[in-house]
Amino acid sequence: MNTLETGDRPGIAVVTGAGSGIGRAVAVELLDAGWSVVLAGRRAETLEETAALAPEGTSLAVRTDVSRPDDVAALFAAAVGRFGRVDLLFNNAGTFGPGGVPVEELPYEAWRHVVDTNLNGAFLCAQAAYRQMKEQTPRGGRIINNGSVSAHAPRPHSVAYTATKHALTGLTKSLSLDGRAYGIAVGQIDIGNAATDMTARMRTGALQADGRTVPEPVMDVADVARTVRHMAELPLEANVQFATVLATAMPYVGRG
Repeated sequence: MNTLETGDRPGIAVVTGAGSGIGRAVAVELLDAGWSVVLAGRRAETLEETAALAPEGTSLAVRTDVSRPDDVAALFAAAVGRFGRVDLLFNNAGTFGPGGVPVEELPYEAWRHVVDTNLNGAFLCAQAAYRQMKEQTPRGGRIINNGSVSAHAPRPHSVAYTATKHALTGLTKSLSLDGRAYGIAVGQIDIGNAATDMTARMRTGALQADGRTVPEPVMDVADVARTVRHMAELPLEANVQFATVLATAMPYVGRG
């Protein structure tokens, strides 16, 4: 059994990148559904804005740079110290990196920043969650990694982002396999054109594979949050291994 089956509240979730965009939307969706949520992100002020949307006592804001092992360790220590366990990690923190930069002009520092955030950060958080879920009683939990449709098909001039999202798929598969023995379910949600500040440029014009720059359709970020909640609230005996949710008319299937 797990906390989703035994507790008065659905469970304890850690959401990274919770200060804005998809992370905030998912955190609010979970909070509204009765979860207790630990909000992680680099900017304390935006985390507090998210926390203000929650009922008192149901959230905890922890300033965290997921690329730093000590920060991640402190995040999970704070989560367990406040709520006693971790039932869900939504591994969401990420960055696009500099947009529109050809591969031959991409500075190494920019490449490294994207890799450190999107891939190394996801690994560090998953590792910390895995350790906690393996040892807690009742044992087990769920990790949901935020992939991207770029884990399947790249956009022009997105080599760092695309490489990390492809790597995240391998991370998801490996964690899912290794977690079986401990009741740890791991899945991935691949998202396309959710309406957030990070994707605002999609509505004004995005570079296409044929060289044109055209506006693209977007979807309500709340639709993403509801999908994550569905994945999160399955019993641990069931798992959505991979889910793709995207704006219906975006140029993805067959793009390029």
